[in-house]
Amino acid sequence: MICAAFLVSCGTSIKLTIPETFKQQATMQHVEGARGNKMRFANFSTSRIKRGMHTNTEGWGRGFYLENLLLNQIGIQKDETVKREKAKFRYTLTDGRHNVEVYANELAVSDKIDYDAYNSTSLFNKVSQLQQYYYVFSAIINADTAAAQEGKTWELLMTNIYEKKLGKPVPPFVVIRPDYNGLATNGTDTIFIKAINIKKAQMSNGREGVLPFELLSGYELSTNDGVIAIVDLIDRNIWFYNELEDAEKLTISGIATAIFARKVVDEKW
Repeated sequence: MICAAFLVSCGTSIKLTIPETFKQQATMQHVEGARGNKMRFANFSTSRIKRGMHTNTEGWGRGFYLENLLLNQIGIQKDETVKREKAKFRYTLTDGRHNVEVYANELAVSDKIDYDAYNSTSLFNKVSQLQQYYYVFSAIINADTAAAQEGKTWELLMTNIYEKKLGKPVPPFVVIRPDYNGLATNGTDTIFIKAINIKKAQMSNGREGVLPFELLSGYELSTNDGVIAIVDLIDRNIWFYNELEDAEKLTISGIATAIFARKVVDEKW
């Protein structure tokens, strides 16, 4: 069951295409309410997602006093801005027989340098250079004893990190690659989570065009034996490998619903 998902576009709408080799061995389930506060698919359903405080703060970083003494003489102001966003949520997922409790946290921190040409009337009088970007998503998926494999709790961790390389110039407009990759483990077994991104799309005239950015469109879940599930963020579907046991489907459903429930990266896909 080794395969790799790839993306194409259909008409003017971008689609996640599931390879035939995997599609023939898998079953698709559409997730109702995938971006809401309650989800349902097949025999699975979640409780209402309880969300903690979602904070988004922005403040000044270092002061460039000596540099600005010189820069201000030519009408430029240099500042550092640090943005911090965090959220958390919890819910219960059931397959009608067993439950899993999901507890999740998101954190994103970005650090950028701004150059403001305050005497300029141009539309491009402000330039920002990203210095650092950190995104961390963690979740505990705690199944009841009957459903858990060997009674283990699963821990999920996904990250996306960018750091300016020392000694190298920073372009004025840095676009963060949507590489929100990670893994889930119960201490014995591991599920690898790989982001699926799209760069090309079909235009309205039928020709293939290149997007100015990569679009995060799904995730491939795999073990050392191959792909076991695909999460389609665009059409809000989950593809399950047919040979999975019920306990494995419950774990994968916990991972997938946690991914759908995120809010800090919600606007990115």
